[in-house]
Amino acid sequence: MEFKNENEFEKSQQSSSEKTGNTNREEPITDVIKVNHSEENKYAVDATYKVEVNDFMEREEKEETTDFKPTEEVLLPPEMEQSRTFSQVVQKDKKKRSAKGFASTLAAGVIGSVLTLAVLPYTDYINDHFPKVENQVASSSQQGTQVTPVVAQPTAASSNSIADTVEKVSKAIVGIVNYQQQQNNFYGDPNTSQSVESGSGSGVIFQKNNGKAYIVTNNHVVEGASKLEVSLFDGEKATAEVVGTDALTDLAVLKIDAKYVTAKADFGDSSTLRPGDQVYAIGNPLGLDLSRTVTQGIVSATNRSIAVTTSAGNWDTNVIQTDAAINPGNSGGALINPQGQVIGINSLKISESGVEGLGFAIPSNDLIPIVNQLIKSGKIDRPYLGVGLSDLDQVPQMYWQNLPNTTKGVMLTTIEPNSAAASAGLQVKDIIISMNGTKITSSSDLRKYLYTKVNKGDEIKLGVYRDGKQMTVNVKLPE
Repeated sequence: MEFKNENEFEKSQQSSSEKTGNTNREEPITDVIKVNHSEENKYAVDATYKVEVNDFMEREEKEETTDFKPTEEVLLPPEMEQSRTFSQVVQKDKKKRSAKGFASTLAAGVIGSVLTLAVLPYTDYINDHFPKVENQVASSSQQGTQVTPVVAQPTAASSNSIADTVEKVSKAIVGIVNYQQQQNNFYGDPNTSQSVESGSGSGVIFQKNNGKAYIVTNNHVVEGASKLEVSLFDGEKATAEVVGTDALTDLAVLKIDAKYVTAKADFGDSSTLRPGDQVYAIGNPLGLDLSRTVTQGIVSATNRSIAVTTSAGNWDTNVIQTDAAINPGNSGGALINPQGQVIGINSLKISESGVEGLGFAIPSNDLIPIVNQLIKSGKIDRPYLGVGLSDLDQVPQMYWQNLPNTTKGVMLTTIEPNSAAASAGLQVKDIIISMNGTKITSSSDLRKYLYTKVNKGDEIKLGVYRDGKQMTVNVKLPE
């Protein structure tokens, strides 16, 4: 940094105390401050400041010449000279003081500003408070001249995306059309029939083995079919073969040629589910036109017991309750968790006036043993008693009027010949109230205990009412 006219600046400050005798003519006061900046100091102000007060001071001096014109110069001792000089210029200083004070203040302010701007870049102040001052200036200058158009950005794929999970699992979801034979008497021939579409549902591909792909679905989706047609995610259609069915648990397994299949779903552990967990239902509601529809919900409850009527009799089904929308055609579809694992097979819903959000799915942990046994043997081997049952509260009281009013149980309506029941001496109208000491209050209780607590070949003790008398009957189940 270079300061010019330093002597002039000093003279202007000393003029009030040093007068050499030539008082009839004052030197014009010129304050010039010029600042030159080097290229290295890029934060300094690139300008030259020049403050001129010549004209202002000259006007003041002209006024002073009319008031004070000394005609004689007297030599005095130095002490007296200073006092005389001071007394002579005191009036003049009063007029000059305001002008000089203003000029000095202005000059001091300019010099201080220049010094500040010159020294500031060499400190950390700018770096601490304005780390990107160049970028800020550049962006503000460009902002007024160019506006970047707003465009839609592509959505980034994520391995944790629910959409990605659903897309993957949906490839393993199929539509199933049930065709049944219908008599055609149009031409007067009662022996002619044709295959007509009776209903549709959904299914889940869960295994590929030995050139075959296996599909799990509900029994009521395939029951009574003369032909089953499977529709895959890419539009391919294949005829399915029934591997095995179980009406009681409402499960069935089909198989198709594996060449049509590119994806399969995995089962998850349904025992880990808790109310509030997120779940997604995938299926074909109302037919194939809405294939692979996805609905979202939560687990409303676990281990619900729902009484259902099947072609094999009444049964209390253990289910997962969810508020994910399940509609006709969703039966046999998948209920998945956020990880894409099948934790249930959608089976039924309660559809009554004023009822919403009550859907039910068979838990994966319950269906896996059934599916494995159907693949192995084509059927479910359960202990067989050989009786027809009816809940006591559905039987007119005239048939059991000799019993206490508090009695709960099931009445035997039929006995199959050569069955375990017939061999044990059970009779029609016998009322079973217990099995191995466990109370039986309904036909569902009897089947549940027989199929889950007893094995083939076991001997069981039945508590029975006959003609108003209680007795015990031992029954040996066949192998």
